[in-house]
Amino acid sequence: QVQLVESGGGLVQAGGSLRLSCASSGRTFTNYAVAWFLQAPGKEREIVAAVSGIGITTIYSDSLKGRFTISRDNAKNTVYLEMNTLKPEDTAVYFCATRRSYATRNQGDYDYWGQGTQVTVSS
Repeated sequence: QVQLVESGGGLVQAGGSLRLSCASSGRTFTNYAVAWFLQAPGKEREIVAAVSGIGITTIYSDSLKGRFTISRDNAKNTVYLEMNTLKPEDTAVYFCATRRSYATRNQGDYDYWGQGTQVTVSS
């Protein structure tokens, strides 16, 4: 069983930045791809970014690429999401998820999920 804990969310003004963290309890962390998804109020969950186990492959949402960056520190069993130039429409609950395989953009492919962290961007 893998447990994921997100942190780093909060309230930020438009144009600001946040860094989210996703800490994993799993062993052999390098075998696991990790993804970030967001769910805005009244909308379906969608991919933000994903990274392969050793960090070579990254996948991004076309609409967010360029402002958001995913990275991982396998020594700390942690994946990060750096979010810059935040906009009010980025307001959502952000979830991290993991699977013991390659990175994909499909939420149905991920087996373990965190509880989410709220990001609110004020105008």
